Formats: sequence, C-alpha cells, structure tokens
Amino acid sequence: MDLFGNIAMGLGVAVQPMNLAFCFIGALLGTLIGVLPGVGPTATMALLLPLTFGLPTEASIIMLAGIYYGAQYGGSTTAILLNLPGETSSVVTTLDGHQMAKQGRAGAALAIAAIGSLFGGSVATLVLAAFGPIMTRAALSFEAADYFSLILFGLLVSIVLAHGSVLKSVTMVAAGIALGTIGVDINTGQFRFTFGLMQLAEGINFVPLAMGLFGVAEILRNLENRGADVGTVRPLSSLWPTRDDMRRSWPAVLRGTAVGSLLGVLPGGGATLASFASYSLEKKVAANPSRFGKGAIEGVAGPETANNAAAQTSFVPLLTLGLPTNAVMALLVGAFIIQGVQPGPMMLKQQPALFWGLISSMWIGNLMLVIINLPLIGLWVKLLRVRYEYLFPAVLLFCAIGAYSLNNSGFDVLVMVAFGAIGYLLIKLGCEPAPLLLGFVLGPMLEENLRRALMLSRGSLLTFVERPISLTILIALAVTLVMLALPSLRRKRDVAFAEEES
Repeated sequence: MDLFGNIAMGLGVAVQPMNLAFCFIGALLGTLIGVLPGVGPTATMALLLPLTFGLPTEASIIMLAGIYYGAQYGGSTTAILLNLPGETSSVVTTLDGHQMAKQGRAGAALAIAAIGSLFGGSVATLVLAAFGPIMTRAALSFEAADYFSLILFGLLVSIVLAHGSVLKSVTMVAAGIALGTIGVDINTGQFRFTFGLMQLAEGINFVPLAMGLFGVAEILRNLENRGADVGTVRPLSSLWPTRDDMRRSWPAVLRGTAVGSLLGVLPGGGATLASFASYSLEKKVAANPSRFGKGAIEGVAGPETANNAAAQTSFVPLLTLGLPTNAVMALLVGAFIIQGVQPGPMMLKQQPALFWGLISSMWIGNLMLVIINLPLIGLWVKLLRVRYEYLFPAVLLFCAIGAYSLNNSGFDVLVMVAFGAIGYLLIKLGCEPAPLLLGFVLGPMLEENLRRALMLSRGSLLTFVERPISLTILIALAVTLVMLALPSLRRKRDVAFAEEES
C-alpha cells in the first residue's frame, strides 16, 4: 500500500466519532495545561493514564498525543500576555512576545504563534508520515551498539544546544544519568543507591521528579518575586498581523519548521531545545539583531513554529524505534504498553490502523487547536488575571494529585517536594533542569544498551566502531565536539544565548 493509501486508511480511523471526540478533548486539555503555569503535559497525562484502561486503544493514544502537542500552543498564550511561560518550550517566546503585548500588538503575536504552530505541526506531521516507514525499515537493522551511540549523540546535542554554561549542562546530564541508576539492577538484582528505602527499589518516578523540578520550583521562584511587575497588557485590537509582520515572519516560520522537525527526531531533542535553537538561529541571520528582546516578531514566529514541529516529529523515534525522546514520550510508552501495544519496528506491521490513525489525527488536532485558541484568548486572559496567591495553591494541588495517583503513595509527593527544592536551588545557581530530566530518562537506556553491547561482544569496545551505523553516529558526535571546542563557535554560542542571562 502506498503513502496516500496509508494516509487514507489513517484518516478513516481518525474521523471516527469517538476518535474525533477524544482528539478534541486532548487538544483542549493540552491548551488548558499549557496556559496554566506549573501544570504540564506530564502531570496531566499521568492523571489521565488510569482512565485509558477502559478506552479503545486508538482513542486513548490520540487523546494523550493531543495533550502533548496542544500544550505547545497553550504555553505561548501566557508567555505573550503575562510574561509567564505555561510550558518550558515557551520560555523564549516571552522575550519578544511579551514586549509586543506591551506595545499593544498582542493580537499579532498570538496570531503568528497560532499560524506558525499550525504550519510547523502540519509539515512535521507530513515528515512523520513520509519517513516513518523508512525509519521503521532502518530500525530493523539497529543493534545495541547502534542504540547506545544514538542515545549518546542525543545527549550531546542537548548539551550543545541548551542555553547557558556547557559545564553546567554537562553536570546536569550527568546528575540525571546518576539519578536514573537508583533502584534494582536488572542484570544483577542488586540494590543501587536506595539507602535502605524500599520505595526506591523501582527507582525514582520521572513524573514527581519533573513536576518538582519545573512546577514546584517555578512556584517558589514566582512567590519570591511576587512583588515584581509582570507587565501590563494593552487591550487586544486585532488578531491579525500586518503585511510587514507577515513578511518578516514567513522566513522564520520556514526555518523554525526545519529546526523543529530535525531536533524532534533526535533523542534528547524536543520542543524546548528546538525553541531555543530556533531563537538562536533567528538572531544569527537577522540583519539587525538588536531588535530581538524588544518586540521582534521573528522571535515569536520561529520558536513557536519550532516547538510544535518538534512535538510532532518526536513521535518518529517513539513509533519506529520504541525510543522516547523526552519524558512525555516515555509516558506514552507506558500508555502503549497498558493497551497491549509495543511501540517499535514491528508496530507498523502489527498495528497499521493505530500507526496511521495517530499520524492522521495530528493534522485534525492542529486544526482544532487553531479553532480553540484564537476565540478563547479573552477567556485565558481573564483566567490568568486571578491573583497568584489564589492560583498557586490550585497548581500545587494538581501536582500533588498527579504524583500521588501514580502509586497511591505519599512518598512520591515527598519526592516531588524534594525535587521542587532542588529545582529552586538550580534556578538560583543558574543551572537548567531540562538536561537533567533528559539524562534521567535516557540514562537507563544508555546503560542498558552499553552493557548489552559489551556482553554480545564479550567485552570488546571495538563493537561500537565495527558497526557501520554506530560508527557513523560516533563520527557525527566527534565532529560536533570539535565544532563546540572551536573558540569562534563557542563565542557565538555564548552570544546567541546571552538573552537568557540578561
């Protein structure tokens, strides 16, 4: 069956009334949690995961996927209107988006964010449809050594593209990998770093860790700065950008689509790093970089397009390799397993309706998100004008419920609180928590494939260069390291992310 036949089959699955309804629910919930600071797709999907037991496989996966890419839309709303990024991938949007809002151009910023997200998400979904089967066939030739090199390369990319100090990023990734070793060693059955606590026998759950590092830590930071001015937004005059705005935006949208589509596929990439990389690229190619940080519409168009494109293409390694690129994808792996489906190279053959139905639902979901977001801007503004003293207890309650519901254990809530304090400390030290979370998710997979490759090769490290796929990836990794070490490129990287330090 050709590509168009597969897409037609997928659309037949996606337009079924139940699947359409749950696609809408996922898109709406994703928008809402993107708007609410401190409540992310990870916590929401964790809350809804038990509800998927009684749902059909297609409906449950389509809903959870809609929550993920819907959150990328919603996060831009608060970032532009109130300088509060609802999602970490929307942090960059605050730099120019909120300045546009202060200038009375919030409508143009919100419209460009929606249009760019629709275009980036649609093109990235086409990439997923076109290259998903090709990657599936390629995945059948992957072995443990190849997976190890691929994951290592993804972690390196996250270090190179993360804003801030390279040394701090390396430290955060290493800390995440170390946290991922806590629990029972699956090969030897030995307890590692549990300190006698049986609750740690299965390791630290990434949901309370993520909610603590991002949600609770952000609340603590906001409470510390609750007297600070978050800016006054003028009334919205028009939702549509001017002709000059469109002229400046469309090249940024095209570049953001390319950056997001590429980084979403890589393990360790994802929407957050794609938005940072896109903003950096726009500053480099701009004729007048001094406009950025003062209301440059390219600073909204590029990152918002990139984060939504990356949200779509992050499904490529999940569906074709069974490899999650971030914490949300790792949670989706659990959702697949609950439904009795193993994501990976055999999924296209064993579950073609689910594979193509999920891809086709993304086009429908992106259209739904535009319809949802533009008319509801006034509602989100009213919701977010609630005083933060009243808002943050509700956010904390949602996070606590999400952590407790995983294992019905108060220990997970304590873990969330502990990592909230750690996340707040990292903010004060200028360390970015995103590489830590990526290291935590990918670290166990890195260790597992390293040990498996060494066992198969009887301890020979040459296995990593004897495999053509692994050798190619390691060469690319070496080239990236050399480029990073060049003084000129290192200076450019520091300048590119200077706005995060200011």
